[in-house]
Amino acid sequence: MASVRFKNVNKWFGKIKVLHDINLEIKESEFVVLVGPSGCGKSTTLRLLAGLDDITEGDIYINDKIVNSLEPQHRNIAMVFQNYALYPHKNVQENIVFGLKRAKASKELIKNRLDKASTMLQLQDLLDRKPAQLSGGQRQRVAMGRAIVRDADVFLYDEPLSNLDAKLRSQMRYEIRRIHREYQTTSVYVTHDQVEAMTLGDRVVVMKNGFIEQEGSPMALYLKPKNIFVATFIGAPSMNILDATLYPGYIELENQRMPLDKDRVKKSISSDGEKVKFGIRPDFFQDEQHISGSESLTTLRNVRVDIVEPLGYDRELNLKLGDQILKARLDLRTEAQEGETINLCFDMNRAHVFDIENEKNLTL
Repeated sequence: MASVRFKNVNKWFGKIKVLHDINLEIKESEFVVLVGPSGCGKSTTLRLLAGLDDITEGDIYINDKIVNSLEPQHRNIAMVFQNYALYPHKNVQENIVFGLKRAKASKELIKNRLDKASTMLQLQDLLDRKPAQLSGGQRQRVAMGRAIVRDADVFLYDEPLSNLDAKLRSQMRYEIRRIHREYQTTSVYVTHDQVEAMTLGDRVVVMKNGFIEQEGSPMALYLKPKNIFVATFIGAPSMNILDATLYPGYIELENQRMPLDKDRVKKSISSDGEKVKFGIRPDFFQDEQHISGSESLTTLRNVRVDIVEPLGYDRELNLKLGDQILKARLDLRTEAQEGETINLCFDMNRAHVFDIENEKNLTL
C-alpha cells in the first residue's frame, strides 16, 4: 500500500496547458476515481503518476518520495489499460506472469500468485488460450490478473471498461471492487462514466478543462455539488437545472412560488428579485397522489407529461413546465400518461440555487 500526492502539478503540451495546479492527496488503500468529460485532463493526470508523461511543473509523491524523475518500471505501479495491452502471441498464463518472469521472481512465487489471481478472476480454464480466443470481458480480466500478480504499491486503471457492453461493465465493476476489497491496494481509476465513479470510488474527483472542480465521497458530490457542472455531471439522469427568480423567502419558477429559507442562500437577495438557476434531481420528485398528508413538501403543479419511459420498477417522465423541460423518476404507482398533467412534490431542502453568472451553488 502507498499514499500518493500531487503538489501544484501543471502540464503543458507545447503552448497548450492541460493541467492547472493539481493538488490531490490519496491515502493508503483508498480507491479514488478521476471523472470528467473527454479532454478534461484525467488521463494525463494518470499518465503523469505512471511516469508515461513528464511533469512540466510541480511534484508527485509516492509514499512521501518525489518520483518525478523515476522511470515507470521503478515506481512499483501496475496499470490496466482501456485496450487490454496483451501480447497476442502469448497465452493467458504467459501474459499474466510476464512481468514476474522479467523481474526474475522465483518459480514458487510465480505459481502462487498465478493460482491466486486466476482463481479470483475465474481464469483457471482459460490459461492456455491466446487473447484472440477470449471475449472482451475475459481479456480485461487477464489484464487485471497481470496487475494483481505484480503486488504493486498502486493500481492505475485507465478507462478499463469503456470497450465492454453494459452487462459486462456491470460484472467488471463488481470484479474491481472485489479485488480492491481483497488486496486493499491504493487505486486510481480514470473514467468518463459517472456511474462507474459513483459505484467504485471511495472518493471521486471531478475534473473539467484541466482543473479539479470538486472532490469528495460519491454521495457528497451527489447531494452537495459546488456548481452546475458537478450537479449535471454526477447523477443519472442529471440534475434538472431550471430558470427561476429568487426573492427573500421564496423562489419563483414559471409563476409558481416555492418557500425557501433565506438563511440557506449565501448571498444578499434584492426584494426586486434576482435571476438564478434552480436545481432539483429527478430522483427527489414524488407523485402528489402517492404521498402521505403528514409530509412537509413543496409542490410543482400542472406539470405536463411529454414522454414516459418505462424502466422496470421506475418510470422516467420527460416533462414540460411552461417552456422549460425537466425529468422525474417515479415508481410504478404513477399512472400519468403522455399529454396529461401531474403535480410533483419534493423536499425543498434537497433543492439547490445556483448563481446565473459563475454557476456556483448558493445553498451550500
